[in-house]
Amino acid sequence: MKSDENKISIIDAGFTVEGMVVGKGRLVIKGTVKGSVNGDNVVIAEQGAVYADAHATAITIGGIFDGQIEVEKELTVLSTGKCSGQVKCKDLVVEAGGILNASVVCVSSKH
Repeated sequence: MKSDENKISIIDAGFTVEGMVVGKGRLVIKGTVKGSVNGDNVVIAEQGAVYADAHATAITIGGIFDGQIEVEKELTVLSTGKCSGQVKCKDLVVEAGGILNASVVCVSSKH
C-alpha cells in the first residue's frame, strides 16, 4: 500500500478549480485555482496560476501565486515563478529571475 507522500494529483492545464482544494501527497497545478489550497507538497507549474490562501508543508512556485501563503518548511520560487501577497514560511529560496513581491515573514522552528 502506498503512503500518502507517494500520491500525486494534477490539476491540468485548461482546468479551473474554484473553491477548496485539500489533499495529501504531491499536488501539481498546471491549471488555475481560485479559493484555498491545503496540502503536503504543492507545485505550481510554469503554466499554473493560484489565486488563493494556501497552507502546505512545502510549496514550489514556477507559475503565478497571488494570495496568503503559509509554508511549514520550504517555499521555493523558481526562475519562472511570480509570488505576490503575504508569505509566512520557515525557509525561503528565490532562484535568479524569480519574482517575489510579497510581505514575507520567515519563522524559526524554535518558537
